[in-house]
Amino acid sequence: MRRSSSPTPPERQPIKLVQITTVPDALTFLRGPVALAKSRGFEVVAISSPGELLDAFGNEADIPVFPVEMPRRIAPLADLRALVQLTRLLRQLRPHIVHAQTPKGGLLGTTAAWLAGVPARLYHIRGLPMLTATGYKRTLLRYSEKVACTLAGQVLCVSHSIREEAIREHLGPADKIKVLFHGSGQGVDAAEKFNPERIPPTAGAETRNRLGIPEQATVIGFIGRIVRDKGVVELTQAWMTLRRQFPDLHLLMVGPLETQDPIPQDTVRSLQDDPRVHLVGVDKNTPPLYAATDIVALPTYREGFPNVALETAAMALPIVATRVPGCVDAVEDGVTGTLVPVQDAQALTEALQNYITHPDLRAQHGHAARARVLRDFRPESIWQATFDEYLALLQKSGIALPTA
Repeated sequence: MRRSSSPTPPERQPIKLVQITTVPDALTFLRGPVALAKSRGFEVVAISSPGELLDAFGNEADIPVFPVEMPRRIAPLADLRALVQLTRLLRQLRPHIVHAQTPKGGLLGTTAAWLAGVPARLYHIRGLPMLTATGYKRTLLRYSEKVACTLAGQVLCVSHSIREEAIREHLGPADKIKVLFHGSGQGVDAAEKFNPERIPPTAGAETRNRLGIPEQATVIGFIGRIVRDKGVVELTQAWMTLRRQFPDLHLLMVGPLETQDPIPQDTVRSLQDDPRVHLVGVDKNTPPLYAATDIVALPTYREGFPNVALETAAMALPIVATRVPGCVDAVEDGVTGTLVPVQDAQALTEALQNYITHPDLRAQHGHAARARVLRDFRPESIWQATFDEYLALLQKSGIALPTA
């Protein structure tokens, strides 16, 4: 009598990971972690507000994407609708782990995951808008952050200074909130994309020629949303002084003029009417723009961890930034750049003057900045550390991991 063979055990289902952000722009931070998770056998899905950027991310990453409208502003009825949609969608998808980020995406994502019974929930604090808010708005923002931190099994912060603020505000216990290595959202590709030696030597001159900037001019660059809390008002005030002192100085501004937190109309007109101010608008191909720049200004009111500061450093340029959480992690004052008090146009002016009149200092700080990002902010390290957090949280949640 032939002995029957034992039945083949059922194949273990792959781990399903859902990424949630408020707006699809933020998904750019997740290209590396998504690719790594897929390479390790995870099934990855992304959820964000609808739009071409969401579809483009899905096609580029080769993952399913689902649109759920999540307004960035405080909008109780719209937020409730989004929460209902998210909860239903997560119940259908049945993920093992949800990675929620950005303030609104964090609140709605962790709440929906908790309601849907998702066992592993990770909240990623990429910035704290509450730090510059006042009154009832600050109360609401703080409450939403506290809810997201409470419902998450693990909280990550993009910088050590943001972690300190989160603990000081009692958003969660210190042992639940951590930073990966030296911080940052995704590190910076200083080896390839933001490498001055990899960029054609004519790129800077060609960019200047296209924008009408003289080859011998000194250029101050600004890259970011052209809004009040990025310090554009103070930058404009500093510019008005500097343009009189230095006739060959130009200001290059890259980014959208936004209606949320807008700068005053007289500030807009003064920038638009100045022939030595170059408003480029949105341009994702920033390395040639950095190549046309001598100094970068980031007089922001708040940050999580500014990617612009790392890109500037990778391009061996000095930066003048504000002494606020996030920036203090990205810039070594007096070594890779200069930190000035927030909303202080005079201090901003003086720091920029120092770099304008001392090209040797620009070169010294730029060289030190590039060496630092090559040492401390490799993207691959951040991606692997993020994936390791997934594994640790899954194990903590009692989920058996697939064998390699």
